[in-house]
Amino acid sequence: MRTIECNEEFNKITQQGTVIAVFSADWCPDCVFIKPFLPELEQEFSQYTFVFVDRDQLIDLCRELDIFGIPSFVAFHEGKEVARYVDKERKTKEQISAFINNLPVSANK
Repeated sequence: MRTIECNEEFNKITQQGTVIAVFSADWCPDCVFIKPFLPELEQEFSQYTFVFVDRDQLIDLCRELDIFGIPSFVAFHEGKEVARYVDKERKTKEQISAFINNLPVSANK
């Protein structure tokens, strides 16, 4: 999974096709919990581009996108946000898969 280094890189990559951005941080226990199965999800849903955004490194971007809880999953299609999965509970692989499977039709093209 590609790690985004700056806001410009994020803006550029989210303009191309459908991108699922994973907002996370190393100190977050729920983020650490999902880390082992993220490669499996990336492989299972290879039609999407997955990117990792470190909340602490790109705090301004997170503020701009209203990312307040982590881990957060936000799907973009050709530059526009089409869905987000954010809640206070620990996310399982099955819950994240369900989120991806239920992306709007425009994002599945």
